[in-house]
Amino acid sequence: MEKLEDIIFYTLERAIKSYRQYAQHNITAAGIDITIDQWLLLKAIQENPGTPQNELAKTVFKDMASITRMIELMVTKGFLIRNINSNDRRRSLLDLTETGLLILEVIQPVIETNRNTALDTLSKDELVLLDDLLSRITRNTSFKAERSGN
Repeated sequence: MEKLEDIIFYTLERAIKSYRQYAQHNITAAGIDITIDQWLLLKAIQENPGTPQNELAKTVFKDMASITRMIELMVTKGFLIRNINSNDRRRSLLDLTETGLLILEVIQPVIETNRNTALDTLSKDELVLLDDLLSRITRNTSFKAERSGN
């Protein structure tokens, strides 16, 4: 019978969970009041201003209810501001505030240290290979989900 430790996706999930716990611990220890998911959302908005909320949800791997809650919290924290979309008044455009920009600047060294620690024993060739393999898995499963209507 197959064991969990023999399933590659279990190992992958374990690595992701371990990294997220490690990274969040270091962010919190640095006194930065933000979660990894909140950082991802801010980063996505910074890189793609004007992105609709449903696209942001896909980008940060969240459902619409979760992204709505995250956005509301980020507005409350003063990291984001909602602006009226002049093309469609029912929709709002999200912009980073000065505080949001500052938090991205402050957290960046912690993010870089976390990544460097996690990837420390991997060579450049191994990182390229890992990126390629994970991208292929994503393409394999994304294509199948799109074709099946999911």
